[in-house]
Amino acid sequence: MNIAITDEAVNWFKKEFDVSGDGRYFRFYARYGGNCTIQSGFSLGFTQQLPKQIGAKSEVDGIVFFIEEDDLWYFEGYDLKVEYDKKWDEIKFVYVPHSR
Repeated sequence: MNIAITDEAVNWFKKEFDVSGDGRYFRFYARYGGNCTIQSGFSLGFTQQLPKQIGAKSEVDGIVFFIEEDDLWYFEGYDLKVEYDKKWDEIKFVYVPHSR
């Protein structure tokens, strides 16, 4: 499981959130409800929090983006790419199938 964050997405996080001290950690997690193409009945959320048991991570410009081990089931067979959507001025999640 890999996490890729585009430079534009990193800049969005920097603009929208305090990324100093403990605020430089962003957790992506599976949440009940919503609409997702890879797990019916669930969607992906994110929050600023310190990690407990990192299952996957990516660090860019001193900001740590991570997924806890308990949430890896959500991504089974996929990697996560976080992009910036200029039209909506927000991030979007892209699920990239693992190559075999």
